[in-house]
Amino acid sequence: MRYTITGRNIEVTPGLKAAVEKKIGKLEHFFTPDTEVIVALSAQKDRQKIEVTIPVKGNTIRAEESSSDMYVSIDLVEEIIERQIRRYRKKLIDKKQAAISFSQAFIEEEDEVQDDEIQIVKTKRFAIKPAIPEEACLQMEMLGHNFYVFLNADTDQVNVVYKRKNGTYGLIEPEF
Repeated sequence: MRYTITGRNIEVTPGLKAAVEKKIGKLEHFFTPDTEVIVALSAQKDRQKIEVTIPVKGNTIRAEESSSDMYVSIDLVEEIIERQIRRYRKKLIDKKQAAISFSQAFIEEEDEVQDDEIQIVKTKRFAIKPAIPEEACLQMEMLGHNFYVFLNADTDQVNVVYKRKNGTYGLIEPEF
């Protein structure tokens, strides 16, 4: 696998680079040798955060983890990615397209997890009301939700506002 390791507010030392390559390298048997792995390490006050993105044809495998120690974060993120790959293997490996990103051994591996089918158990219908993003954030807070779908009064497009882990807000605007 090819690694792109960057650091934000942290120097990527040879020790950190080796730890990332060793831990994420455990996942090599899932992928072809030319698979790209993008790793971003960052430090904020007492939090050490790692974000790993693995683009595969038609999908993106992504995980992030933070803790007080970067090496612990690296261990945790590797476990998350492996769990994601195993859980969604049927969806990730479309033999016609995405299979080129995965190793032949992984494609032929027997299914261990079969009860992880995605099931939609509830459907909600609601009227989408025109609002500006700031109003949508207030409405989201009043409802106690983590996201809110609304019709942007300025652009006449459906948008989503969401609450981020650090307490700030994000806005998703579609591109057509």
